[in-house]
Amino acid sequence: MATALVLIDIQNDYFHGGRMELEGSEEASAKARAALELFRSRKMPVIHVNHLSLRPGATFFLPGTEGLEPHESVTPRPDEPVVVKHYPNSFRETRLRDILSEIGAQRVVIAGMMTHMCVDATTRAALDLGFDCTVLHDACATRSLAFGSRVVAAQDVQAAFLAALGAATANVVGTDELRRLAGA
Repeated sequence: MATALVLIDIQNDYFHGGRMELEGSEEASAKARAALELFRSRKMPVIHVNHLSLRPGATFFLPGTEGLEPHESVTPRPDEPVVVKHYPNSFRETRLRDILSEIGAQRVVIAGMMTHMCVDATTRAALDLGFDCTVLHDACATRSLAFGSRVVAAQDVQAAFLAALGAATANVVGTDELRRLAGA
């Protein structure tokens, strides 16, 4: 069963100085880089997903900005597909499913940003489409959210969404465990 690494929205706007800085983005991108290097060393497929905001009033991932560019930690190689999306779900109105089908992938390993939005939406959609899903919890990042007058800290948002995904949607593991599972 072929496995593909799907890196979601690891783009400059989510890092220091970006328009939507996330907590832990540097650490998460370093772990995503480790997964990327593992897949590349084994000649396993890697797919990059980048968000391009076209929604009126959008404040980040805007056309023509540096924030839209992939972060240097996970720069795509010319032979690695880059899927451009406009919605949190990386499958919605993109070629992601077709690319996975063309390479025969039945499993996806997912890493990226934001855990509570695009990682969550993509993982749930992947399961609905019949893929076996693994999420690399330490290769994902998010931010604090507000609900009414309550601020939910980023680490709590991260834990809640990863716990929910791990309950029935995906195998949630750390990058080191992925290395062990792959025999690296």
